[in-house]
Amino acid sequence: MTKGIILAGGSGTRLYPMTAVLSKHLQPIYDKPMIYYPLATLMLVGIRRILLISTPRDLPHFQQLLGDGSQWGIELSYALQPEPRGIPEAFLYGRDFIGSEQVCLILGDNLFYGKLDFLREALRTNAGGTIFGYPVQDPQRYGVIELAPDGSVVSIEEKPAHPRSPYAIPGLYVYSADVVDIAATLRPSARGELEIVDIHRAYLAQGRLQVRLLGRGIAWLDTGTPEALVEASIFIHAIEKRQGMKIACLEEIALHQGYITLEEFYRAVERLPASPYKSYCLRVGAEYEQLAGAAG
Repeated sequence: MTKGIILAGGSGTRLYPMTAVLSKHLQPIYDKPMIYYPLATLMLVGIRRILLISTPRDLPHFQQLLGDGSQWGIELSYALQPEPRGIPEAFLYGRDFIGSEQVCLILGDNLFYGKLDFLREALRTNAGGTIFGYPVQDPQRYGVIELAPDGSVVSIEEKPAHPRSPYAIPGLYVYSADVVDIAATLRPSARGELEIVDIHRAYLAQGRLQVRLLGRGIAWLDTGTPEALVEASIFIHAIEKRQGMKIACLEEIALHQGYITLEEFYRAVERLPASPYKSYCLRVGAEYEQLAGAAG
């Protein structure tokens, strides 16, 4: 079994003043809070035990919004990160939660759209650490991975001034349970934080790091700036308007993944306030009933 962690901490200063009183991960991406999208990613690949880590100020808001996850057939728990001291700290706070299981960490401001077979395959084949490479025009803003012609890793750099490849490392990682032990050995970098790139390098040194490149069929959006927030909203709006289907509707995902029954789905939807979101969910339920009736 794989467990999931969503890291939704930090102060969100790049989005100030929007984040003066509300976490960036609760800002809207078109018609849903940002946090719905990484949660949907984990649910869609079969991960049902999830730890959300955030700040003392913001954690109560997440608990109010998401609850214990039972309405979606998942188990949500929470942990505090008092100060942002780097992504690897999530594994230290999540030590007891992870236990002896594999873990998939996703950053709360990362949005993925498209078939998630690449992640399902990574969960199935991971033998240490698995990271992903995504071609971008501005790799200097991210961790960058350089690959040899045979696909092996040549180098991993954090926000290099002169990137050696266009492949950025998205905020989505799969690790075996010993990532907790590796994280415990790390020392802060010059900027005073534990660096996720050092975990990658540790697995690389052990010969246990896999890299999977994401192709044209996958969209990855990092929504940490005002411009990126608008672009993501436009992207989601365009697809939803064209297809008439919502992205990251957690009730719909739970129903189609078999996490909840149709009766449980309707009970969850009934608790929603009157809104276009609720109307959509009711339509999903009616269509599900029709398909089930036709199949029967």
